[in-house]
Amino acid sequence: MRAAVLTGFGAPLTVREEPDPEAGTSGEVVVEVLAASVPPYAAEVFGGERKYPLVPPVVPGVGAVGRIVHVGPDATRLRVGDLVWCDPTVRSRDDALTPDITLQGWSSRGEGGARLALRQHDGAFAELMRVHTENVFPLPAAAGDDPARWAALTAHIIPYGGLLAGGLEAGETLLVSGATGNLGSSAVAVAFAMGAGRVVAPGRNRAVLDLLADRFGPRLRPVPLTGDGDVDRAAMSDAADGPIDMMIDLLPPSAPSTVARAAAMTVREYGRVVLMGGVGMLGGDDLALPYPWIMRNSITVRGQWMYPRAANVGIIRLLASGALDLAPETVRLFGLDAVNEAVAYAAAHGGPFERTVLVPRNSS
Repeated sequence: MRAAVLTGFGAPLTVREEPDPEAGTSGEVVVEVLAASVPPYAAEVFGGERKYPLVPPVVPGVGAVGRIVHVGPDATRLRVGDLVWCDPTVRSRDDALTPDITLQGWSSRGEGGARLALRQHDGAFAELMRVHTENVFPLPAAAGDDPARWAALTAHIIPYGGLLAGGLEAGETLLVSGATGNLGSSAVAVAFAMGAGRVVAPGRNRAVLDLLADRFGPRLRPVPLTGDGDVDRAAMSDAADGPIDMMIDLLPPSAPSTVARAAAMTVREYGRVVLMGGVGMLGGDDLALPYPWIMRNSITVRGQWMYPRAANVGIIRLLASGALDLAPETVRLFGLDAVNEAVAYAAAHGGPFERTVLVPRNSS
């Protein structure tokens, strides 16, 4: 098969022939990759800026839409030819309570995750990929008409996992910290698909705030940020026109912790705060929330990395039902030979609902 290989951090990806992946006797499937999303921050990963624990040479790529070409003997529902979503969040099978995790072809957590990555090493920037059987989820037939658009699952499922972790309920008011970014804007769309009553969307980019308001209407409450924590906190609270039940943070590593703090401290008594962003990953001040405020207001603060396995089924249902609409998204396709152009394009086009997608069987 042909694949894009990261031979070393700071070097361009190399497209070359690699051995076809083979499934084990059980527990794995092999998938033909139809479409794989290229995250906007991929250039930072491949350049070594984000210091992800990838071990070159490696075929990168985080999640894919594909068709099954081989199933193991223990698969009872999956069949060759099935159109599927390949979840990159691979969990170890020998600890149900605290499994080790690797993001196939992308990252891992701790020593156990690194060991797991030795087997599920290569990701989706290839014509074929080996995947754990439990990480493959059937897609509706309609997804076959435009698999590249459905590759946006890579973006939407992350905030969906955070909203599930925070227990978002229909009719509630949510504040999305980082709403003008790629993942933050996905959180806005997913929250409305889940039935949120209002979404408060703070940000510095007024053009993006206008875009969100135009797409989602009066239930979207945009808030231009000033950089003054007290002023911004008051503005976000006022925009909600009532209590803020939950806040989810999806700010990038470059964002100061003071922005996340101001957003978090808008939630009501018994409110929930979910942290999923990258604040502090590249240095800088850590997030400091006041102990008395958390305790006296019975605030729940929850960290969430990625999402539970069942979230894959839920997000696919939202897409299949039309509650989460992919039609307004902008999708730019690249063939495997243009993978480095795709990475550069993704970095320059990482705004709301902009998707860069690699189509490995397409030579252009």
